[in-house]
Amino acid sequence: MRIAAVQMDVTLADVPGNLNRMIAKIRETRAAGAGLTIFPECALTGYCFTNLDEASAYAESIPGPSVQKMIGACTELGGYVVFGMLELDAGRIFNSLALVGPSGLVGTYRKIHLPFLGVDKYTDFGDRPFAVHEIDGVRIGMNICYDGGFPEPARCLALLGADLIVLPTNWPTSAEPAADYAINTRALENTVYYAAADRVGIERGISFIGKSRICDPLGKTLAVADHADEAILYADIDVARSRNKHLIRQAGVNEVNRFADRRPEMYGKLVEPHSLKRPGR
Repeated sequence: MRIAAVQMDVTLADVPGNLNRMIAKIRETRAAGAGLTIFPECALTGYCFTNLDEASAYAESIPGPSVQKMIGACTELGGYVVFGMLELDAGRIFNSLALVGPSGLVGTYRKIHLPFLGVDKYTDFGDRPFAVHEIDGVRIGMNICYDGGFPEPARCLALLGADLIVLPTNWPTSAEPAADYAINTRALENTVYYAAADRVGIERGISFIGKSRICDPLGKTLAVADHADEAILYADIDVARSRNKHLIRQAGVNEVNRFADRRPEMYGKLVEPHSLKRPGR
């Protein structure tokens, strides 16, 4: 499968305008042969809301009106799309992703790790287990932005069988180290493809850095937009590479398998509760 990561600007609170721009980008990525198009975090709504009431006005159910329109675009054009939005569910608001295709809604993801920034100051913590969804023979796992700064989400998705992990982001200034190093690391340590699609532009004084990146299962960069301008990245996914965890560098001399070589019995500290609290919670 060829994938496309769309690095684009987003207009705060302009859901119809953002949706129309995404559909126009899908026409472009489909013409270039992409079977999956990945858009940034909160691409539908924007990110820098100042309170919960303001954000709630732009949250939708999944499925809902915008998801249905995106499904319609996939039905017309073919292919699959991952895009970020604010999800409304029983009075709660989540920073979410929707994965849709010609047959409808394939899967959703609610952001697990929330920084004290933008709309994440007000949204609810993701409450669903990590999941992998298969589209056209490729197994897709989803994370959002700050999730990529933790090794556990990507490892969980890899253990569930992901070939590709997508990371729609809204990286602000100061997130350059994550953009420059974390994506390659998450790919390398899990032997998976990893694609980060970031936004650009300035929203209520916060600048977004771009630097979208797609990496292969060895952690090598396949494509990068190392700037803060709009761009579209393309890369080809070979599931045989992501599913081969036994890497033979020199037979009988240098071989690694980051799944078989794990020592879970030594990792108990990872799941112990902690007493720290984030600001405002």
